[in-house]
Amino acid sequence: MQKLLHIERVGGFGGFGGPHLKSRGSVDLTSLPAHEQAAIDALFAQGGTLGGTSSSDFRYRLTRQTPNGAHTVEVPASAVPGSISSAVKDELV
Repeated sequence: MQKLLHIERVGGFGGFGGPHLKSRGSVDLTSLPAHEQAAIDALFAQGGTLGGTSSSDFRYRLTRQTPNGAHTVEVPASAVPGSISSAVKDELV
């Protein structure tokens, strides 16, 4: 059974994304290696409280479904495993 992680890259210089460009993707968490699954679990456990980035840095908004509904955290790009960030594609909306 798939457990999807929805990913959105936000921020960056000038508030990347804007009204017509979105950077997003999704990953099946069960397809990730155990150490990357653990890294994602740790990000959610910390509740997106990781700091240390400026307003011009990219951040990732991660959302997954739990028995209690959708759970979203926003974390610095440096905290996101490469397999997660590489799943993000830019698209015109």
